[in-house]
Amino acid sequence: MAIRRVTIVLRPENEAKLRKVQAELIYKTNKGKSFSEIINCIIAEGLKHPRSCDE
Repeated sequence: MAIRRVTIVLRPENEAKLRKVQAELIYKTNKGKSFSEIINCIIAEGLKHPRSCDE
């Protein structure tokens, strides 16, 4: 699998939530987790249960 660099724009409130998830995982596992790892994990989980983004 090739890894691609992609630029995205996040709303500040979503970035804050992602950073909080990152901090909690780092604290819980006592291992470093990159922001990219967190975003990819959240996206993968979200794609398992897709729903409308019309909000």
